Amino acid sequence: MGEDDNSQRRQGHPLLRGGGAGATTKAGRRYTHGFSASQMLALAAVCGALAPSLQPPDDDDDDDDNDKGSAVRDFLMASAADPPVPDEVADLMARMCLREALALVRAVLWLLGTRLGTLALCGARCVSWRRWMWFWWPSVVTFAEMDVERREDALRRWSRVTALPPLRMFFLIAKVFCLYVFYSWIDESSENPHWRAIGYSPPTDEAPAEDDPGAATKRPLDDGVVETINLTDASLPASLAKKGLTVTDDTARNVCRVECDVAIVGSGSGGGVAAAVLAGAGHKVVVIEKGNYFTWRDYTSVEGPSMNQLYESGGFVSTMNGSGLLLAGSTVGGGTAVNWSACIKTPDHVRKEWAAEHGLPLFVGAEYAAVMDKVFDRLGVTSGCKEEGLQNKVLRKGCENLGYKVDSVARNSSEGHFCGSCGYGCRTGDKRGTDTTWLVDAVDRGAVILTGCKAEKLLLERRRDGGGVRDKRCVGVVAKSTNPAITKTVEVRAKVTVSAGGSLLTPVLLQRSGLTNPHIGKNLHLHPIALAWGYFPEDAAPDLAGMKAYEGGIITSLHKVGDADAAQHRAILETPLMGVAATGTQMPWVSGRDMKERMLRFGRTVHIFSLVRDRGSGTVHGERRIAYRLDAEDRENMREGLRRALRVLVAAGAAEVGTHRSDGQRLRCGAGMTDEALEEFLDGVSVVRGPQSKSETWGLFCSAHHMGSCRMGTTAGDGAVDARGESWEAEGLYVCDGSVLPTAVGVNPMITIQSVAYCLSNGIAKSLSGKAN
Repeated sequence: MGEDDNSQRRQGHPLLRGGGAGATTKAGRRYTHGFSASQMLALAAVCGALAPSLQPPDDDDDDDDNDKGSAVRDFLMASAADPPVPDEVADLMARMCLREALALVRAVLWLLGTRLGTLALCGARCVSWRRWMWFWWPSVVTFAEMDVERREDALRRWSRVTALPPLRMFFLIAKVFCLYVFYSWIDESSENPHWRAIGYSPPTDEAPAEDDPGAATKRPLDDGVVETINLTDASLPASLAKKGLTVTDDTARNVCRVECDVAIVGSGSGGGVAAAVLAGAGHKVVVIEKGNYFTWRDYTSVEGPSMNQLYESGGFVSTMNGSGLLLAGSTVGGGTAVNWSACIKTPDHVRKEWAAEHGLPLFVGAEYAAVMDKVFDRLGVTSGCKEEGLQNKVLRKGCENLGYKVDSVARNSSEGHFCGSCGYGCRTGDKRGTDTTWLVDAVDRGAVILTGCKAEKLLLERRRDGGGVRDKRCVGVVAKSTNPAITKTVEVRAKVTVSAGGSLLTPVLLQRSGLTNPHIGKNLHLHPIALAWGYFPEDAAPDLAGMKAYEGGIITSLHKVGDADAAQHRAILETPLMGVAATGTQMPWVSGRDMKERMLRFGRTVHIFSLVRDRGSGTVHGERRIAYRLDAEDRENMREGLRRALRVLVAAGAAEVGTHRSDGQRLRCGAGMTDEALEEFLDGVSVVRGPQSKSETWGLFCSAHHMGSCRMGTTAGDGAVDARGESWEAEGLYVCDGSVLPTAVGVNPMITIQSVAYCLSNGIAKSLSGKAN
């Protein structure tokens, strides 16, 4: 931010600016990671090799922008071995790694802290020869004592090694956590010292007037929200009672018991819509949400704390083999608070497939089509975009230059919405998630939202009449506050319970509660994506000058890969939000210098992803225990989409393009590049397997769309719930989220999930009314 700039950084909520739990600031930081001194020496040495101190070029003094030149020199000379990065990395690993991954990290670091262990893992790289009199003797040093070039060489070997998969996994974990911290760490002013050098400038706000009335403005959900983060054991029962709930404080059992008609777990696309519909039908609704409540004034767009507060496990959820990185919202509004605004209706061929092949006539009926229109209307969906950002301009320009069709993407925002950081919460309040639409409707009709409260298990009882297929009855939910000051268990008793925690967590809740239907956790679909990138210098084209890749609407254009006349497509091309730290962790690492040089081009590096409607599937075995495989057809479709994305980037005028394959696959473009050279490069593009593959090269896929892990079926042998969303095992237990979808949708699923939730919750309301009669 320049000195003559009258705008300032928004303060926002303390939890979102790094001033609260999970913060990465200097002041008063106490680390509890438990790594030993020798392990920390080894970890610092690893960090210092991944992001080493480099000698700046001699001509840096001639930089036209002295301030920028100084920032670049400081960035190149900075090392991730410098405090506080290693301790922050260790702390983040201790909090976010699965126990097996953390055990691997600790074991490798312990070995690297010894000479023998370093010799075993690094070979001759840790051996030097020393002369004594007229003899030369080999000397073995620890990893921390090796020079940085040898440490980098060892890391490259671990990245390529096929005989010892754990070493490659260690490399991946170390690289992800180190570079994430290096680029997301912030000081007391919520600033990172490297952002200016790499061309990133966080959004700013105009300085508010001293008498700004907005400071005291009531939040949309204040009439119904109970935030346990601000409560204690003593104040919790009274706070719930003030919202009109029947509350019993059972001090003997240390339980706070709540009575209602409907208990809903989760507040995203499924839970938010269900809450509105059921509260609107006159039922007392309690929504249980694990995350905290933030509004547009709270959001800061600061990547580290925003990821920590708004995403499941801070965004560090992966498949168990490390091949896939999964993003899921974990705040009031769920994924709708952090998604990228794309609003696409369920494709006709998918609806017909679900009706014909899965016996679900709901999807081809007039009711479902009308509900999709109703969802569009409630979200205020617009079809146009007044101005596109750099990434979408590149996608559109490249497609048009090649004669490919480009579709505009409808969004739940105004046509002038230019926010490029909605993935960290929409700072303008323009994007309309469930937290500003359906949940507001629910609260207006008497619903209560209990935040910072995690559902632990369902309350199931045996039916005295045997129950036929359903021999159990669900009578509520047991939950625990995430606030350590609250030790009471919250027991929400309800006539009907709705699980809407999403495809990664709903099956966990059902399994943890003792349900055994074989489809619970199975048939997980993820819409896996592969990323292509293109670098566009400032002088690449006049129509792209002065723009930054992180500015503007995140998804405003879309291209379908495949036969234009076919109902189905092989892949779709869209553009992502790529934060600074996310870019550092996902870009391939081949050397410390190469990575820093890539990051210096961050602001002008455009990403396009290839997304497929996956035929392969995965299994949710438990919380953050997700197994998934891409089948051969999925992999080939992703590859075709990736090749198309690279063609589009080249056609739009990229100076260089590449993929995220571990070997740093890239191609320099420009006037001297021939068609033959481009085709040869594209022939070598592949969607490689994850870090546990037997190939020297590997890659990761990403996913933000999760579906099908408790799918609907016409019988208990076909699905976990019936066509009305009710569990085949427990009466009164319903699922209303993306997990009920029979297969992947093939497009951004928000509208599909909300439409399904609306239909299912309408059925639940009718069922409750029938029981009342």
